[in-house]
Amino acid sequence: MLAASTARAQVVDDSTKVLYGPKTTRLIYEAEVLRDSTSGTPLDTTLTKAPQARFWFHDTTFQQDLGTVGSASRPLLYQPNLELGARFGRNVFDKYARDSRTVPYYDSRSPYSFFRVIQSGTGEQVFEISYSRSLKKNFSVGMAYERIASNKVLAPAGSRDGLVEHSNLLFFGRYQNENERYHLLFNFSNVRHRALEQGGIKPLLPDEKTPQDLFNYREQQVWLTQAANNEDRDEFYLTHTYRLLGRGLTVYHTFDAKRQYNSFADLNLTKARTDLTLEGSFFPRIINSATATIDRAEYRQVENTFGVLGRTKAVEYRLYARDRSASVVSRTLAPGSTTSNLLLRPAAPERQFNQVFVGGTAAFNYRTIYAIETAGELYLLPLTGLSTDNFKPEYWLRGIVRTGPLSGEALVNSYSPTLTQQEFVGNHYNWSHWEGGSFINPATNALDEKFKNNTSTRQLTGRLQLKLPSLGLLTGQRFEASASVVNIANLVYYGTTGVPQQLGTNRNLVIAFARHRTMLGRVGFDNQATYTKGDNDTEGLRIPSLVTNSRVFYESYIFRKALFNQIGAEVYYQYAFRGYDYSPSTQQFYQQDHFTIGAHAVADVFFVADIKAVSLFLKMAYVNQGLAGSYNGYYASPFYTGYPRRFQFGLKWNFFN
Repeated sequence: MLAASTARAQVVDDSTKVLYGPKTTRLIYEAEVLRDSTSGTPLDTTLTKAPQARFWFHDTTFQQDLGTVGSASRPLLYQPNLELGARFGRNVFDKYARDSRTVPYYDSRSPYSFFRVIQSGTGEQVFEISYSRSLKKNFSVGMAYERIASNKVLAPAGSRDGLVEHSNLLFFGRYQNENERYHLLFNFSNVRHRALEQGGIKPLLPDEKTPQDLFNYREQQVWLTQAANNEDRDEFYLTHTYRLLGRGLTVYHTFDAKRQYNSFADLNLTKARTDLTLEGSFFPRIINSATATIDRAEYRQVENTFGVLGRTKAVEYRLYARDRSASVVSRTLAPGSTTSNLLLRPAAPERQFNQVFVGGTAAFNYRTIYAIETAGELYLLPLTGLSTDNFKPEYWLRGIVRTGPLSGEALVNSYSPTLTQQEFVGNHYNWSHWEGGSFINPATNALDEKFKNNTSTRQLTGRLQLKLPSLGLLTGQRFEASASVVNIANLVYYGTTGVPQQLGTNRNLVIAFARHRTMLGRVGFDNQATYTKGDNDTEGLRIPSLVTNSRVFYESYIFRKALFNQIGAEVYYQYAFRGYDYSPSTQQFYQQDHFTIGAHAVADVFFVADIKAVSLFLKMAYVNQGLAGSYNGYYASPFYTGYPRRFQFGLKWNFFN
């Protein structure tokens, strides 16, 4: 963080002595408890992230989405996969769902609550309210509610009703006994996400012949008018630890039970296009019903993890074994179903899995001179779901060596395709790569074959992190950089027909990242860039060569230091690339070769302030729309435009009593 407000909410007694505030409220995360530490981290009261849109949600990485808040999204830059075994593979709404492993638990001497709200003139909305309190000295509970919503920007016939509605109800708590040998963390989350699917812009030929003709927003026509995706997620998560022999030996257990339900429905197929060309229809083919589509799938998973952990000043370790029981079942409309006669049937046999994993971490620190860290996991044994003839070992292993500001990392992994990549049966797509699959692949006009190999990657990374000395007015300098070489073999991806396929050749990437932060008097600068070079615009991989984000601001106190504020600008830039297209019926992004998302910059100006317990921001987003010869918009995905210029407002209010 470059700067932080020193104006803080405070609860005082009759002598005006400060009792409660940010310094008496700490956040405790499961990762700390699994290192046998409950000291917690201070409440973040800085202003840096408040106006930055990617920090409004639970995944803060750069993403390719459909141009609106709450829409389907995927990581824009390369990320390694560390999830092994049975995995559902429906991830386009992950950005908006909490991860139970990273839920914060509060350690406060008084009840702590907050609410935040973000609103824009185009209907973007984020609302969150949270309350926690201690019932006894060592026991606290809380609850939080979150709502994310957006209206249509591509609005046929002037309609601007709701596009996305997301809600998340969370209950959480923590307990530790008097001597702190036993610790318990638990949470339950209930997520409901509904997104209307528009299918992108429908060009009106002959007037709209090029992508530059399609920045009319409310006047644009779209392909789908009655299609929607619904996703439900329910999860109960619990971790508890018991210290046997001081900090050197602690046993722990984690229980995780979750359910994810996805449903796509379109009851107006007659007005949708039915092939992948611009002049054709939206869906590639009709299999069961020519007038309606309902495709549903539900994934259930229960995991139990048992392990031991410990730490000393020089050594830290954790070893565990995990048992996973999972199942996936899907349903679709029966052949001949109509809008007035919807008959659902099982789309495929229920698939059940019981799998065992082992893993652990180990770290050695020699004073502050150097450190060695290792971590890994192995999919050890399939109990049900796969025969031993089909079983291929899955694993990931990471090693890190640090000395001073330098570090080096090696990562290797091998993992199977997701369950959705293995099998999908619906009204517009059918595939099955399980033993005995009987669907014709439209790309090859042959029966789907089993995926022959796991996807595997090899990655080497070097990092540099420096705190540079002050030079006159130039203070707080921090510089970080990294360079990675990645080799990817047997990649499974969604090809141009929208169905999964496996590459027979390797892909190679070189990734360079740099970030510099500094203050020049009262002016702050924060610049970062990621450059990706290699096979990042070929079969299976589509990554923009350059992504940058730059921020400059001026900070000061006003009203006799009662209000701390920053005023500044932020510019995001992305190089041209052939971004992924999106299939709403399978909820997957897939490769396409007919549309290039042009290089574009998005500039915002903002004012953010903090006065005691309240922080707020005012922001004009995309101020450069149509300026300096630029187009009147940009594309987030093929035929999905990003938001136009708009005003945004945000407020967060903390309460410490």
